[in-house]
Amino acid sequence: MLATKERQSEQRYTVEEFEQSYLSPENSNHLFELINGKVHEKLPTQRHGLIVLNIGFALTSYAKQHKNGRPGTEVRHQRPQDTRNSRLPDLSFTCSRNAVIEQGSVSGMPDLAIEIKSPDDTIKEMRDTATYYLANGSRLVWLVYPNYRLIEVYRPDADVEILGEEDTLTGGDLLPGFELSVREVFADPMAE
Repeated sequence: MLATKERQSEQRYTVEEFEQSYLSPENSNHLFELINGKVHEKLPTQRHGLIVLNIGFALTSYAKQHKNGRPGTEVRHQRPQDTRNSRLPDLSFTCSRNAVIEQGSVSGMPDLAIEIKSPDDTIKEMRDTATYYLANGSRLVWLVYPNYRLIEVYRPDADVEILGEEDTLTGGDLLPGFELSVREVFADPMAE
């Protein structure tokens, strides 16, 4: 059963309660994630979808060539000992050679987590998300800001790197040899 925005902001859930209430068949057309016990519905836009495909295509091509991980979109990730978070990054890349998860969450955070700012996200929320991923095992986080055409790159124990359209997004030590023009991240095939 869907909760109202009011109820979502008041009540805090455990992962178990969240899975029973929100990940049921009647909510199959919705994307929910649990952040610090609060339920958030993700509402991607068309621009968001274009960016997901642009980055996702590049990551998939890279993964096929290097055979070193799996990219995914909206793949649920959860640390088993964290009972208040069930995260759903817009895109992820996991280097594990474990079997593909058919149901439920991937155990642990992705090696690379990518979040694309939606109109209702704040920059603080985006940066808090990056901090959470890094603190819980991600090795690289990309925050994508469509309105500014910028990407913030987060790595453990490193300064944040800010990339503009003239720059190239790289995978660093995690994805050696991966390169994608920031301009390509925001490319619209109808505008070219």
